[in-house]
Amino acid sequence: MFAFEPPPPVSVAIAGEGARFPVRRIFCVGRNYADHVREMGGDAKSEPPIFFTKPADALVESGAAIAYAQNTSNLHFEVELVIAIGKSGCEIAEAKALSHVFGYGVGVDLTRRDRQNEMKKAGAPWDIGKAFDQSAPIGAIARGPHPLAGRIWLSVNGEIKQDGDLAQMIWSVPEIIAALSRSWELRAGDLIYSGTPAGVGPIVPGDAVACGIDGLPDLRFSIL
Repeated sequence: MFAFEPPPPVSVAIAGEGARFPVRRIFCVGRNYADHVREMGGDAKSEPPIFFTKPADALVESGAAIAYAQNTSNLHFEVELVIAIGKSGCEIAEAKALSHVFGYGVGVDLTRRDRQNEMKKAGAPWDIGKAFDQSAPIGAIARGPHPLAGRIWLSVNGEIKQDGDLAQMIWSVPEIIAALSRSWELRAGDLIYSGTPAGVGPIVPGDAVACGIDGLPDLRFSIL
């Protein structure tokens, strides 16, 4: 018995299947492409990976119309490879990390850039800039081989804004999984947004966003 109706479970479509991927938590990697690190004023791989989280109910599936986020005047897009975890583990060795992967998808880490910059200057957590409602659009999860390389791109109203390659990632998928599992027990249902290439920028109401990664289902959404 509950004091009030519990929220519905969060899940993501699995490409080509009727079953859905149940989501437990969302982890995100900051500054994982050298060109993006440089455009944000950092030094590639000079420090360990930066991790932050988003609530599971921040997910929005492809085709949705997303409300422009409250408490910002500088909402940014960041296209990312999403790693879907299918087997639990902690202290996972890099050599065994890929055995914990269920599949991959295309995601966007929507960011209140003005709020995030304020938190950076204050040395405070990024939650207000990253972990807000509808801040994690995601396409269908696809089973299949690990994408070592492949084009990753994002367009706004048909104009390409981000255009990189997964091979440019500073921290590989096995390195990310191993590093995360040293601080958290990863469990089936966890998602990891793995960082974005250069070209991040603002979106405004009326914009249509499309993005993709070679071999994975595309992600599309619009801003109200």
